[in-house]
Amino acid sequence: MKEIALSIENLTFSYGQKKALDEVSFQISAGECTLLLGENGAGKSTLFSLITHLYDTHAGKIELCGFDIQKQSQQALAKLGVVFQQTTLDMDLSVLQNLHYHCALHGISKKLANSRIQEELERLQMFERRGEKVRQLNGGHKRRVEIARALLHKPSLLLLDEPTVGLDIPSREGIVKYVHQLVAEEKIAVLWASHLMDEVYLEDHLIVLHRGQIKANGRVPDVLQLTKTQTISAAFHALTF
Repeated sequence: MKEIALSIENLTFSYGQKKALDEVSFQISAGECTLLLGENGAGKSTLFSLITHLYDTHAGKIELCGFDIQKQSQQALAKLGVVFQQTTLDMDLSVLQNLHYHCALHGISKKLANSRIQEELERLQMFERRGEKVRQLNGGHKRRVEIARALLHKPSLLLLDEPTVGLDIPSREGIVKYVHQLVAEEKIAVLWASHLMDEVYLEDHLIVLHRGQIKANGRVPDVLQLTKTQTISAAFHALTF
């Protein structure tokens, strides 16, 4: 049995009278890349805000590696790495300074921080640029630094909130490839929110979220079979229109 990195049960959330999530339930296992597909307004950002505990859960349950996000938030969030849609790097600090600051927040010793920072930057082909200020980097390189930062404390689950928005095609393809390699090699669990069909690999776990409800939840071939379609784009269209 694979370890369950994320478990969500009957999650419901409303903004006043508007229901953003309606009894959402799913699980993500270690070593699994899960693509959360949905148009703008589907509820993806609300779901991420609940998983990261930026919002309090109204109804339902969220567990990270067995820790309840409401009752055991410190232990749960320690298992989580996050790359938000909007960059949260300090533009006036260098790549190294940003990463060392993150390590300090997690209580990682300087010696271990140096080792982990070098490891992650080398994997992302960014080590040679470690001394540059973040504002000197292009969008794709900033994203690589954010992914490196999210991995420094060795999380069990990596959340990616539309991380390729606004990037050129080579940068986008590079990040998609890297994340899938990371899942295969490190056995980390990934939840990747997107609205881009070509970011989904055939072996991925696919969740289609539409107007706050899950319309499909399974391996890509199973979703294609369910919708009697040949492509992810066709399946998404069949489920959401």
